[in-house]
Amino acid sequence: MSILLAVLLFALLFIVAAAATIFVFGPLLVLQPHLRTREWYSTFTELLEPRDAGLPQEDLVLTTDEGYTLSCWFVRQPAKARGTIVYLHGVGDCKIGGVPYARMFFGKGFNVFLYDSRRHGASEGPYCTYGFHEKRDLSLVLDYLKSRTEAGVERIGVFGTSMGAAVALQSAAVDSRIDAIVAEASFTDLRTVMVDYQKRIIKLPWHFLRNLAMSRSQKLAGFKARFVSPIHAVKNVNKPVLFIHGTDDTRIRSEYSRALYDNANQPKELLLIHRGDHTDLLNVGGSDYERRIMEFFEKYLAD
Repeated sequence: MSILLAVLLFALLFIVAAAATIFVFGPLLVLQPHLRTREWYSTFTELLEPRDAGLPQEDLVLTTDEGYTLSCWFVRQPAKARGTIVYLHGVGDCKIGGVPYARMFFGKGFNVFLYDSRRHGASEGPYCTYGFHEKRDLSLVLDYLKSRTEAGVERIGVFGTSMGAAVALQSAAVDSRIDAIVAEASFTDLRTVMVDYQKRIIKLPWHFLRNLAMSRSQKLAGFKARFVSPIHAVKNVNKPVLFIHGTDDTRIRSEYSRALYDNANQPKELLLIHRGDHTDLLNVGGSDYERRIMEFFEKYLAD
């Protein structure tokens, strides 16, 4: 009996310690993820700004309703554009990751707009909320683009990867100015993917730990996690969507894009990149990956 009591006591103390740790540090991991920087990118690439890729670059700052500044780049066609594509980066990343895409889109005749999401890169803001507040930031960007009548913005597409894809889908459900969406490696809803991250990082499956972290996170950042749900939002998106996912994604499971595709309205497409992980689809997918993206945007923005 004493051994059993000791085991039960140890288990109880372990659960209490895990809960206390999650309560203190969980919201920091959720709301303030580790960020990639310009210095990090400079260790393996020289493409740190659009001008490094030979592209025309306008440096801009937009200000949110809360007063946070968003650092932006506008890559504008010298003549009439075929449309405009907004690049949305993933969690922990920044707009630098979109420079290769800007080169690809610009080369096909599109304007490109890139910006650092709140609490990322050179933008301000204390917390990341995975689309709850960020969808309003995208609407702010659309307001700005629509004001640039001389730039030939016209139809607007959004290319979002990971968190950026989730933001794009949530935004398209409430802002009809988005004409086409490429959603790469999106999650289905925040609560589900947080359990996945918890299992991978701290190796504990219990949902109550997720709930503990999310409850405090919601209070700190002023948002509701249950409303961060691309799979709910996509049912209200009535614009074409191309879903993309790597079959070997180690961060966000590819079945999430399958589920999003199944719940989406027509027209819709699904592209699975064989052996693609979370952040290497441009390299692994190669010319077929680029061709599918450009054919999609050319069909729904340019034609």
